[in-house]
Amino acid sequence: MRFLLFFSLLLSSTATLADTYVQLYEKAGWPQQQVHFASAVQQAQQRYKNTLPSAIYQALVNNSNTRFAAPAMHQRAQQALRQNLANPNPALAFFESTIGKKVSAAEVKASSPEQLTRYTQGLPVLQADATRRLLIRHLANAIPASQAGAEVTLALGSVAADSLSQMLPGLMGAEQANALLNTQRQRLISEISAQIDNSLLHVYQSLSDAELEEFVTFAQSSAGQAYYQAALKTLQASLRQP
Repeated sequence: MRFLLFFSLLLSSTATLADTYVQLYEKAGWPQQQVHFASAVQQAQQRYKNTLPSAIYQALVNNSNTRFAAPAMHQRAQQALRQNLANPNPALAFFESTIGKKVSAAEVKASSPEQLTRYTQGLPVLQADATRRLLIRHLANAIPASQAGAEVTLALGSVAADSLSQMLPGLMGAEQANALLNTQRQRLISEISAQIDNSLLHVYQSLSDAELEEFVTFAQSSAGQAYYQAALKTLQASLRQP
């Protein structure tokens, strides 16, 4: 009897923990971000429509629709979050707080199609005083924003390359392709990092200095670092080939 009671409690505890991961996934804005990414994929498809032969273009559409299907992306992401974040409770507590909700809302807004269309020519330089710039610099050092931006850019850019490789097998070996991918990743990280402070000023401009400082404090904490390291792996998992 005691064993059955213990086993039942264990199952209940595991289910509760799993629900906590789902709650964190939702509170942090991952589902909305995926919707915005899907819009970006469609825009990328349209850019190639009049420049590629019809067969390659159709392969591009089929491949990208399969690779970036929402249910599969959510499944890969949630699995990676569970695997890479030992304790989701501190991050969930942050994103359920007033400041956490504002952070999530700001990030979701920044990735919206309207915002991306508005700044297709690049972000204008935002002026900020020394205090806010210092907070933004601390934030840039605490969260993997440049690496995340590089992963999304690579995923969108790889759609055409994947389709071309499918139509022309043997065009590039796996080792050569991985080396090229890593080179591109490092180049993108360097380019994004050069502008990251201004980008973060735009993303979090709705936060007051006090709110931004609170966000930085969480991001620099051990719980925040654990979450953001797991978040980068979660993003990579969601974008990888199924």
